[in-house]
Amino acid sequence: MPPEPDQSPDSRPPTDPAVFATTHWSVVLAAGHSSVPGGNEALETLCRSYWYPLYVYVRRQGQSPHDAQDLTQEFFARLLERKYLRLADPERGRFRAFLLKSLKHFLVNEWEKARTQKRGGGQCVIPLDAEIAESRYAAEPIQALTLDQVYEKRWAVTLIEAVLAGLRENYAASGRLPVFETLKRFIWGEPTTLSYAEVAPQLGMTEGAVKVAVHRLRGRYRELLRAEVAKTVATPGEVNEELQHLIAVLTA
Repeated sequence: MPPEPDQSPDSRPPTDPAVFATTHWSVVLAAGHSSVPGGNEALETLCRSYWYPLYVYVRRQGQSPHDAQDLTQEFFARLLERKYLRLADPERGRFRAFLLKSLKHFLVNEWEKARTQKRGGGQCVIPLDAEIAESRYAAEPIQALTLDQVYEKRWAVTLIEAVLAGLRENYAASGRLPVFETLKRFIWGEPTTLSYAEVAPQLGMTEGAVKVAVHRLRGRYRELLRAEVAKTVATPGEVNEELQHLIAVLTA
């Protein structure tokens, strides 16, 4: 189920520029050209969130799990040294595209040299759990997609998973975790045939109350989705375009 297909991203208000100015990728882009507080921390946070799509890209190239983990670690070590920030385009600076472009550059020019060295100078700059990575990779659907398409689809799913994790934390903090776990099927995942009337007894709610709860969950989901996308683009004007692209990727 794609993110909110019943509502076009263009119908949502634009991300507040005052808030956007402190989000992750815009700070990193600025840090690439001058000394900007928080640039390194912002880049590391993004890398921690979006390492898995790169791991999948490398594995699909035929690398073993061990080599894929080493490669991904070494790539991020170099990235966090700002080695590739010169490849970022502030005019169309999506973090998604920048990461893939940088990884391709690394694979072509530097992997053979890097594999003979200890990754990250002996430090695990971005923690990659090999067991979790491989269990997730084993569950990846086998589709006739190009490497770039595999990367973009996995990026879109990773973003949605981050949003759902944030939602889950919000509901758990307010003591409503069972509500979230029961109703999340109405916003993401395989299409459900259950009706609100069928779900209501599970939560001790009326059908009308479930309808209101789903409406609120979808509203909060859209807010968090836009906020997560805003972390990965350079300007507020790119949020809607990136949302539309990711929805297209998920529904292709």
